[in-house]
Amino acid sequence: MAVEARAREQEVVEAVPKQLLIGGEWVDASGGGTLDVEDPSTGERIAAVADATPDDALRALAAAHAAQEEWGAHPPRERGEILRRAYEAMVARTDELALLMTLEMGKPLAESKTEIAYAAEFFRWFSEQAVRVSGRFQVATTGQGRVLVMKQPVGPAYLITPWNFPAAMATRKIGPAVAAGCTMVLKPASLTPLSALAVARILEEAGLPAGVLNVVTSSSSSEVSKPIIGDPRLRKLSFTGSTEVGRKLIEQSAEQILRVSMELGGNAPFLVFDDADVDAAVEGAMIAKMRNIGEACTAANRFYVAEPVRERFTESLSERMGSLKVGRGTEEGVEVGPLVNEDQRRKVEELVEDAVGRGAKPVIGGHRLDGSGYFYPPTVLSDIPDDARLLKEEIFGPVAPVKDFAGEEEAISWANDTEYGLVAYVYTRDLKRAFRVMEGLQYGMVGVNQGMVSNPAAPFGGVKHSGVGREGGYEGIDEYLEVKYCALNV
Repeated sequence: MAVEARAREQEVVEAVPKQLLIGGEWVDASGGGTLDVEDPSTGERIAAVADATPDDALRALAAAHAAQEEWGAHPPRERGEILRRAYEAMVARTDELALLMTLEMGKPLAESKTEIAYAAEFFRWFSEQAVRVSGRFQVATTGQGRVLVMKQPVGPAYLITPWNFPAAMATRKIGPAVAAGCTMVLKPASLTPLSALAVARILEEAGLPAGVLNVVTSSSSSEVSKPIIGDPRLRKLSFTGSTEVGRKLIEQSAEQILRVSMELGGNAPFLVFDDADVDAAVEGAMIAKMRNIGEACTAANRFYVAEPVRERFTESLSERMGSLKVGRGTEEGVEVGPLVNEDQRRKVEELVEDAVGRGAKPVIGGHRLDGSGYFYPPTVLSDIPDDARLLKEEIFGPVAPVKDFAGEEEAISWANDTEYGLVAYVYTRDLKRAFRVMEGLQYGMVGVNQGMVSNPAAPFGGVKHSGVGREGGYEGIDEYLEVKYCALNV
């Protein structure tokens, strides 16, 4: 059985293109270099993809630029139909796409299947928005002439996606760009390029014209990104990743005054008030914390729990997290896979050690697991000191620090005490309190009595240092459209 499983894994990996996609052609990197992709559960190499050079990046941009005029004039209905066909293909190939993702990223197979469904939904949602781009026409307020407002594609876009959701972050950017009539250069994360390459192949088979989507995989994002961002042919930059890198990209984008969308870091608070349904709060906490092994910008990073229910919440959460099965994501029953690499595991380890060194107490977990792969066990910490680094820094791992609060104002104050503002979670049965807290939280998204906010039909994005712009929802396509006003005197 193990031999058959390994053969299936190899078959799925081999079916994915390993070259660059430029102008409708799959080509090797100009320098002939390759980039290794490894399985984080074993540390073993599973594939090698083309390692693009700056010249390759500019060739990809040239292809996108050459295709822009014709693609921008392409019938909106057909743009939508291409996305619809791609959606159907992703759903039909869920099993193989999920296995591919688990192999390169590590998340359990069941969770990978959930991501494929989520990723495909962006294609379906934006297939429906392609025909709904509209403007307006009205009589000028003076009565002299008319006002015509139209929306047109912003132009070639550069899309940079992260490793933690390798399919969904690609479709969340590609979908609105295709629907709006923009051509693209996609640069997937070097740790997880295979899922993005598989999505590109699906779009190609769905009828996306040559040059509309170009894909460059590279071991150095900065080397391939800088010449593209500095080129006047580029008009749009969309990035999902760390705030640190986002700042640098925004600075680089200033030279060409690019339209910018940034989905950056998070430090999500999870507030549990004394009137909350504690069992429901624990269930929501498991989703908000353990989705994607905690490697998500939306992951609950800090748990602030009202003192009267803190002990019950902590015990129940610890019991749930301690019961999770850790292992290779392809194995039956596994609920927690490895972290993506050793650097990520070391960071999680350092944050836990810092908190414990300052007085925090491990309830469960707290130490890395022995053996191959980059595993770290589900961990719950109590008695968190105010100066612990993990209250300020994004953990990006399966660690839940629990701290009690005395009242509503204190909870909101602590929740807002961060440079980030992506998402917050609130559990309460008091409707008036829910509205007070929602309005008081300085976040782009708030989950009330639910541990999941991601939804292709809703605008995803943050405030403060968590970024600018929105992805998904009706707002998502606007990021790829320019508004043109025409004053008519006819």
